[in-house]
Amino acid sequence: MMISVCGLFASIGFVPEERRIDVVAHRGPDGRGWGVVESAAGPVALGHRRLAIFDLSEAGLQPMADASGRYTIVFNGEIYNFIELRAELTAAGDRFATQTDTEVLLAMYRRFGASMLPRLRGMFAFVIWDRKRQELFAARDPFGIKPLYMVETSKGVALASEIKQLLGLESTTPRLNTARAMDFLGSGILDHTEETLFEGITQLRGGEWLAVSTEAGRPQCTRGRFHDLNQVAASPGLSFDEAADEFAARLSESVRLHLRSDIRVGSCLSGGLDSSSIVGLASEPGSIETISAVYDGEAVDESRYIDAVVARTGAISHKVSPSSDDVAEKFDRITWHQDEPFGSTSIVAQYAVFAEARRAGLTVMLDGQGADEPLGGYADAWPHHHARLMRNGRIGELHASLRARSGQGASPLRAAAGAMSLLLPDWLPLPRRGAKTFSWLNPGAAGHGGRRALDQMAADRLGLMKPNDLSAHCRLLTYATNLPMLLHWEDRNSMAHSIEARVPFLDMPLAQFALGLPHEHRIGAGEQKRVLRRAMRDLVPQSVLDRRDKIGFATPEAGWLRGPLRELVHQGVEDCIERFPGLFIPARLRLARDAALAGQRPFGFEFWRVASLGRWGRVFNVAG
Repeated sequence: MMISVCGLFASIGFVPEERRIDVVAHRGPDGRGWGVVESAAGPVALGHRRLAIFDLSEAGLQPMADASGRYTIVFNGEIYNFIELRAELTAAGDRFATQTDTEVLLAMYRRFGASMLPRLRGMFAFVIWDRKRQELFAARDPFGIKPLYMVETSKGVALASEIKQLLGLESTTPRLNTARAMDFLGSGILDHTEETLFEGITQLRGGEWLAVSTEAGRPQCTRGRFHDLNQVAASPGLSFDEAADEFAARLSESVRLHLRSDIRVGSCLSGGLDSSSIVGLASEPGSIETISAVYDGEAVDESRYIDAVVARTGAISHKVSPSSDDVAEKFDRITWHQDEPFGSTSIVAQYAVFAEARRAGLTVMLDGQGADEPLGGYADAWPHHHARLMRNGRIGELHASLRARSGQGASPLRAAAGAMSLLLPDWLPLPRRGAKTFSWLNPGAAGHGGRRALDQMAADRLGLMKPNDLSAHCRLLTYATNLPMLLHWEDRNSMAHSIEARVPFLDMPLAQFALGLPHEHRIGAGEQKRVLRRAMRDLVPQSVLDRRDKIGFATPEAGWLRGPLRELVHQGVEDCIERFPGLFIPARLRLARDAALAGQRPFGFEFWRVASLGRWGRVFNVAG
């Protein structure tokens, strides 16, 4: 059998240069394909770069056509249940010439059309050309694990795995999308809409499809959604223990599917609950290798938790220690791979983890991404919990929860105020949770209106329910805001090293079950992700289960940026002001930067974001 994770390119209406697929050779160093056919709307080009996971035979080369020659596909991703789907199709009379998931995907489309999409368990972005209907069909997996971008020009339409493949098509000049740049600067958020920071370049969102028809003699685009974002797998009446057992069973099945490979499989291991759970489920002694970022002597170091997991599971551990030198030396390279600015130096740490995986000879890596969002694992879940207790008059529980949060370093007064802000009507002109603004942002620039306004905009664009309780908030983070951005960073960092990153928490049956859990199964009694903690009680060390802090891929960022990277931040702000002056009130920005660098005010991520935006503008020569 063969599965491959790759890069793709497709266009209709014009013939681009073949370098459009070669610019992402890092996504597919094991094979290359390119083909052009004619249509009523002009040439149709399909390009593919292949990263082979199971074997290097030519059976998986793309573009791949079905036996009739009617359908041709380019595909990036994996269909984890393709063996089961293949058996079903074979029983119905289909015959297969290869052992690939790509051929199964083609057969599913030939038999079921777009209605096949909800049956695919995996991560995918693909484009299929239907010669008979003269139509290009594309789709992206429900969570957007694999990317798919598009641009419409005067001559036609193009789609690609990375933004850089679309830059300069039809002599277009890269230009800044001011509204989305303001969102990034003010709230640190990207990928919360179909827009990118490049004006005119958009993306298919997770769970969307695109049909490009040629009936009118020119490409005409229609978009739709195959996945209902408000649908969850309800679990009425399940006790907490029953829910934990069901969660454990679904996560175990997902990990089993994600371990399908004929080569060694590794896992990212931060020492947190999520990655530790994956390693615990995937491990037999010596069967899996882990890669971790560590920082000896730093507050963000998680070595003791990592070591506890390794000792418990018998995993083979590799460690890497990213440094401030890595940030300075790799800033441009990582920016080029990411296609857009990134919010902190944690992305450099993640890049270093995948680089170490490549050095260790690993091509497939599991990762714990995707548990926090549906399970309420971030600090912003607490206001929803406390607001619920207030709303229901459960004052004793509220007091106990605020006391527990105080023991975890949170201010009880601030926690109570955050909850109160969720209970107040929107029309009251009072300060709001998440409404932090910066006096140095130009109020005349389009876009930024505070995080709460951005959350509502992101929800509205996807038809999500208003995020006014924990369940709706978790769906917002999963489908609209936090997770799409994290998946963007992970895809680019892993693919930069020709590594396939798999995320078992985002198997649809598991994720929908998590999103449908009752509030109290997710958070309460001073605990977050309660159901996962209970589910993993026999597999994960107690020290990890008892953790209440959250670090992730954090780095000693404040010390770096005030110390060895001070000049990088200083000059980065200057470069950004020079390139995009309309975004700022420069004198205020310089004063705020200098005060933060001098230790006269807290150092926030916002100064890194300004520097990152400026560096991105220079790397891609973006006009303001």
